[in-house]
Amino acid sequence: MSTRLRAKASRHDLLPVVLAADLGEVDVERQWLVEPLWARAGVGFLGGSPKSNKSWIGLDLALSVASDTRCLGRFDVRDPGPVLLYLAEDAPAMVKQRLAGLCMPRKLDLAPLPIHVVTAPSLRLDLPKDQERLHRTVAAIRPRLIVLDPFVRLVRIDENRAAEVSAVLGFLRELQREHDVAILVVHHAKKNGFNGGDGQGLRGSGDFHAWIDSGIYVRRRRGEIVVTVEHRAAAAPEPFGIGLVTTDDPLAPAYLVAHDASVGGDSDADAATPNLHAHIVTQLGMHSPQSRESLRAALRVKNDRIGVALSELEASRRIERTPRGWRLASLTHTSSP
Repeated sequence: MSTRLRAKASRHDLLPVVLAADLGEVDVERQWLVEPLWARAGVGFLGGSPKSNKSWIGLDLALSVASDTRCLGRFDVRDPGPVLLYLAEDAPAMVKQRLAGLCMPRKLDLAPLPIHVVTAPSLRLDLPKDQERLHRTVAAIRPRLIVLDPFVRLVRIDENRAAEVSAVLGFLRELQREHDVAILVVHHAKKNGFNGGDGQGLRGSGDFHAWIDSGIYVRRRRGEIVVTVEHRAAAAPEPFGIGLVTTDDPLAPAYLVAHDASVGGDSDADAATPNLHAHIVTQLGMHSPQSRESLRAALRVKNDRIGVALSELEASRRIERTPRGWRLASLTHTSSP
């Protein structure tokens, strides 16, 4: 081959490069999928111990993106759109029931929402055939968010082997970049959990933590479920608590509420505050509006405690005061000023 032909061939083999000054600018208006829980088109894990409501949080976030309503009643959606779900451990009917429960406090109808559920009996992220099917499905639906739950049911690899884990995470990163989509993977925590509050507590290879753009971590502390968040390129919000609200009706599905996490000592009053928040929301969900006096009588708590709890719930926009009493606040998304 001549020198001229070799030079031409080598130019075609070069990687595309641009000067640093010519790179695009960060668009702060499009930084978030759900602010400040998940980065727009970010990948990461929602981790926690078994029975810590991980799947509920993933479903709540998915519903919020699909319906453009606040996640957990507190966090605004900035990039709403269709959602794709694959819950490997839950029957389709159970997924529907849980989503219906999360629709209830939002006063939403599940039927028109663009929530697409993969019903295949299995999906293996380490199999080329399934990778190609997922690529094609994402291209057809064009979701803003993909929720995969849990990681251990999505692969046949050893999650402690970095090379095997890296290959699967590399595929998901490729999927994210090609389709400009956020990907949330539910994963288990180590036995000692998230003592440090970050992704180092994820079970398996250290590549899990290195991979994330956003991470949500759930742990139990003094009788409450506490959620911490971290991001690769943004400040983390303060930890917050969540509670699963149920009613006396066995046919009524449950839903989640968020509240400020307890701080300070380990007193019974500190541990009981999140439960009081959940009980107030439950009462107002069944009978609304209600006066402070009727809530105090129904919940059998002291006047000062009910007053503090009502103020905290109002500040977090979970409830609102009306001339006839307290009621659940509207969860419809509103833009910040």
